[in-house]
Amino acid sequence: MGRHRHQHRALDGAPVLGGLADVERDLIRTRTAEGRSRAKAQGKHMGRPPSLTPAQQKEAIRRRAKGATLDGLARSYNVSRATISRLRA
Repeated sequence: MGRHRHQHRALDGAPVLGGLADVERDLIRTRTAEGRSRAKAQGKHMGRPPSLTPAQQKEAIRRRAKGATLDGLARSYNVSRATISRLRA
């Protein structure tokens, strides 16, 4: 029985450490949000880079207007069908 008491005492500081972890997570979240806002204000692109160059996008839109299929275009550019279907003129 004495063993259980010792184990319980070892966990006494856990809530304090959990609280500190929460504070640290909030600080990280705040700093990250500030950094993202600063980057956007400077005109930096956020997110994944496009799969197709602007020239490829224009060409794919033109080819699609001339009757090329989504599957055919996707294969020719080695991208998914969804990537081609998202393109807008």
